[in-house]
Amino acid sequence: MGEIVMGESVHTVAGTPKARRPGCPFDPPAELAEARRHGPISRFTHDYGRPGWLVTGFDLVRSVLADPRFSARKDLLAIGDFTVPAAPPGEFLLTDEPEHGRYRKRLQGRFTVRRMRLLTARIEEITTGCLDEMERTGPPADLVTAFAKPIPTIVICELLGVPYADRGRFQEQVDAFMGGAATDEEVFAAYTATQHYLDELVAAKRAHPTDDILSELTTGDLTDEELRGMSLLLLAAGLDTTANMLSLGTYALLEHPAQLAALRADPERGVEELLRYLTVAKTFMRTALEDVELGGQMIEAGTTVALSYHMADHDPERFHAPGTLDVARRDGGHLAFGHGVHQCLGQQLARVEMRVAFTALFDRFPTLRVAGPAGLRPETADVYGMTSLPVAWTP
Repeated sequence: MGEIVMGESVHTVAGTPKARRPGCPFDPPAELAEARRHGPISRFTHDYGRPGWLVTGFDLVRSVLADPRFSARKDLLAIGDFTVPAAPPGEFLLTDEPEHGRYRKRLQGRFTVRRMRLLTARIEEITTGCLDEMERTGPPADLVTAFAKPIPTIVICELLGVPYADRGRFQEQVDAFMGGAATDEEVFAAYTATQHYLDELVAAKRAHPTDDILSELTTGDLTDEELRGMSLLLLAAGLDTTANMLSLGTYALLEHPAQLAALRADPERGVEELLRYLTVAKTFMRTALEDVELGGQMIEAGTTVALSYHMADHDPERFHAPGTLDVARRDGGHLAFGHGVHQCLGQQLARVEMRVAFTALFDRFPTLRVAGPAGLRPETADVYGMTSLPVAWTP
């Protein structure tokens, strides 16, 4: 892994990196950093054996995401000697136009900047409730279970219309099929159980609609299967990414106290820099629909390209000192939410949640500190982040 193939000028990476350097939880894996030093595009062997390409340069990743000659379809992935099934109906993240747009336009009006700002007061209430419980229980606390997970879980479940009593179950199930630590059998069981629950929820909303996104969607022409897929995508994306940004972001701020002070002075800019610096949704795949020249290399039709969002957001040709957390940086912009037609639908919601949560946390507990070894998700997780973060404070 990480060697230049004799007789070729293109760097080669064999397989997805499995770990980050010990003691460096915020830095990209060494294999990816080495690949980036050789240029923005490398040859890549997918974990299941098929050859492909790895793109680590900011401009190239962004160009692929905006290029309709590269497909997001799951069933076109060429990563091994087997057929990958198509994404279930409604899970539009892994589809192309016009199917993708047909689903996405049903939701766009519910995630505008204006609507998310109107949610701010409710997000503040939810955050205050979590902090009240932390204060009542007293230090030490696990920030992941007491703060980072409950806030986005409650928010997305309220938006979707999931009963309060069922929210803990979703935290566990999403962890199981996205956290990277479960066995294949456990992942399948959690994913299937969530699908069955959502089937029941869709039926309940059709019979007795309430004021939520799922009830509104049931009034249209979407099938039950499509509604289940859209709900599953919203739950997983709206819960997991934000929860890990809150936990890993807090850890990063506690490790960089000067940047914590800068974020408290300017939460909006601080959140954008954390999004760039951490980029917890690390990698996405695209498959070439035709021969495409990319970064001086010919990508043959049918070849799957791995796009490293994290490395793109650490590209030294785009950002000054990219490995440094710097809230005051002027070379802003990032790919933490992707780019193009698949850019994250819930990005404004995530921004509001992070601005509210970080501000409230450090206002309530200005002496907050790490109180033990942090638990990190494996690099194989779909979304990088934390399994635990012991914290303490002076009461």
